[in-house]
Amino acid sequence: MVAGIILVTIIFLGIFADFLLLDDPLKQDALNRLQPPGDENLMGTDNFGRDVFSRIIYGARSSLYIAITSVALGTLLGTLIGIVSAYRGGWTDMVLQRMTDILLGFPILVLAVIVVVALSPSANTVMLAIIIGVMPQMVRLARSCSLSVKEETFVTTARAMGMSSPRIIFKHIFPHAVSPIIAYATGFVGIALIAESALHFLGLGVPPPHPSWGGILQEGRVYLEVAPWLAVFPGIVLSITVFSFVFVGDALRDLLDPGE
Repeated sequence: MVAGIILVTIIFLGIFADFLLLDDPLKQDALNRLQPPGDENLMGTDNFGRDVFSRIIYGARSSLYIAITSVALGTLLGTLIGIVSAYRGGWTDMVLQRMTDILLGFPILVLAVIVVVALSPSANTVMLAIIIGVMPQMVRLARSCSLSVKEETFVTTARAMGMSSPRIIFKHIFPHAVSPIIAYATGFVGIALIAESALHFLGLGVPPPHPSWGGILQEGRVYLEVAPWLAVFPGIVLSITVFSFVFVGDALRDLLDPGE
């Protein structure tokens, strides 16, 4: 419950940042650069004099949008492929699973780096990289969940009645296989946030000046000795958010699949 409240609060702040009377996250003030946390700047200022607190709040919008959207799309595509693979079986299943094995052979960060380097850094490219990293995980999970469901009596009956394959998949198999997938995908958002931040450290994230948590951390690490707040505060927010997604994912797994 605490993790859920934290996530709702962070998402709310990111969405409605324009209405919170915050400082402009892009406004530079050379006279107030590298100011420590105080009354005027709750979390200090960065090397360009920009308010760190405002950049973290606006950065939540960018980072969470990339992470949640990419995981949602990767989960949807992976789930559909996994269900079709389990339902069709035979050559279809073998080909799809061998392709999945190839993608699973690459760590998600390595796969993301390959995609971003090949297509040039941008928000859409980072999202595509995370989608490709998430999708094989979901294919394997969806296939595993669907293999048991497709042998149930109601699926056999629907097939015997002449119901089409797409209707069986979407009406009977998908609703019964989706619960553990939702729980797993929720926790995977935290991994996506870390991947997005790691890409920034490699210089492959969302191009500046638009703020994102990974970008703020990447800029702040240079000033760790003279202005540690530039990396400490966004690092704390990122860590709390990642742990919250993991805890919420575990809670959803217990709620949606109490037999586990």
